[in-house]
Amino acid sequence: MEDLKNKIFCGDVLEELKKIPDQSIDLVVTSPPYNLKNSTGNGMKDGRGGKWANAELINGYKHHSDNMPHEEYVEWQRNCLTEMMRVLKDDGAIFYNHKWRVQNGLMQDRQDIVQGFPVRQIIIWRRKGGFNFNPGYFLPTYEVIYMITKPKFKLAKGANSHGDVWDIGQAKGIDHPAPFPIELVERIISSSDGKLILDPFMGSGSSAIAAKKLGRDYVGIEISPEYCEYAEKRIAEESSQLEIAL
Repeated sequence: MEDLKNKIFCGDVLEELKKIPDQSIDLVVTSPPYNLKNSTGNGMKDGRGGKWANAELINGYKHHSDNMPHEEYVEWQRNCLTEMMRVLKDDGAIFYNHKWRVQNGLMQDRQDIVQGFPVRQIIIWRRKGGFNFNPGYFLPTYEVIYMITKPKFKLAKGANSHGDVWDIGQAKGIDHPAPFPIELVERIISSSDGKLILDPFMGSGSSAIAAKKLGRDYVGIEISPEYCEYAEKRIAEESSQLEIAL
């Protein structure tokens, strides 16, 4: 595992996950692509962009179109979760961030992805703000974090005093279409005693930065070489700031 610590591996998520030994990871914190361009409710599916017309996500992620047939997307995410469970220690947990949405007029709550996995709790991440051009439902202002646990998982001392609704704003000024706020990841990691943190959808590097700030080690996986390079740059900058502070 020493060869894996504090590195981001650039490649296909399932192929890279299979290289990680069984029961070697303490905590998984991740937010996968949401398959937004296959969504009927935001105008992306037909290419117009809808409320996202000026957003970078209209073009998808770098090296990932974010436009898979729904059944294929579900199978992919379930395979990813299965691998995450394999590499997780018996006292570990997965914090799996996703978003519910209305599809064809009905709620899509991601049960088709997480069904059968040991979900212990759902945390509401209230992001604040947003836009809603659909007169059929209220403005969505939150995402969900599924806490999927192994049997022996326990929170760090005092962490159970947090409620299950977290008011944390969205990340700003990050060169990525859907960055994880560092504050959110810090809340998750600091709520665990885990020393080795895995993010198999590393993106802009927020999970690694949060781990470093809390004195933990990380392992990252990211398919895009551009995002890998950007994440490494952010991590290096944050490490320099930490050294200056010390």
